[in-house]
Amino acid sequence: MGNFQLEDFAAGWIGGAASVIVGHPLDTVKTRLQAGVNYGNTLSCIRTVYKRESVFGFFKGMSFPLASIAVYNSVVFGVFSNTQRFLSQYHGRESEASQSRTLSDLLLASMVAGVVSVGLGTPVDLIKIRLQMQTQPFQEANLGLKPRAVALGVQPIYQGPVHCIATIMRTEGLAGMYRGVGAMLLRDVPGYCLYFIPYVFLNEWITPEACTGPSPCAVWLAGGMAGAISWGTATPMDVVKSRLQADGVYLNKYKGVLDCISQSYQKEGLKVFFRGITVNTVRGFPMSATMFLGYELSLKAMRGDNTVPSP
Repeated sequence: MGNFQLEDFAAGWIGGAASVIVGHPLDTVKTRLQAGVNYGNTLSCIRTVYKRESVFGFFKGMSFPLASIAVYNSVVFGVFSNTQRFLSQYHGRESEASQSRTLSDLLLASMVAGVVSVGLGTPVDLIKIRLQMQTQPFQEANLGLKPRAVALGVQPIYQGPVHCIATIMRTEGLAGMYRGVGAMLLRDVPGYCLYFIPYVFLNEWITPEACTGPSPCAVWLAGGMAGAISWGTATPMDVVKSRLQADGVYLNKYKGVLDCISQSYQKEGLKVFFRGITVNTVRGFPMSATMFLGYELSLKAMRGDNTVPSP
């Protein structure tokens, strides 16, 4: 691939690390709302977590995503940027970089990034969710569903990320690390299309024609709006993915994506698929704004540019 650039990967790593620190507390709330029980609405969930686990409860399971999501975002942004650059060169539009972005190029680059992200992101999300969920209230009504042979509520099943990986590999094998991969594909491929494409077009729309590139403020705003759009629309499949991946902390009740959708709909109706949409959308803004700003400013510093580049 011509002009393959490693700076995109390095900048993605920096942006990813910054976004995890900003977004993890609301990510914990989102996961508890979607896969936990007795949490009520967003504010009620925040109060419950704080009351039971103090402020540290919101950062439960953060060490693993902090280390891994930085790498994950590095790959996503690196793959997206280099794929888009390759497509532009392939179509002979290399000299017109910013003007040459067609919707088809952006769509294809976003889909490639989405597929690659699932290979890396499924185990990362699984570990994060297992660690976030092991202190959820356990309903006695579920005890008929083959509970794990563990003293429930006595001590956490997983002592940390490494122990969690070892336990899953021992009890469920490599396939266990990819639990929920189908739902993740259905969430992330369209999700990244609705992440990168709005970002690029919003950036162009916000930036005055006289400017050679978007300002940090434009990047922050476009990135935040793109994140809110992407996470808001991804919520239904995010609910399914969270439930499939949390399944197995205490018991196993879902056979797959369709079974999870069917059981969730029968028990809780259509509204269950929009559970956590508020927190997803609200969390999506600062996380993505931080992600894109960290990415663009890092890229600018590494390349010694005077303007903020776009991915």
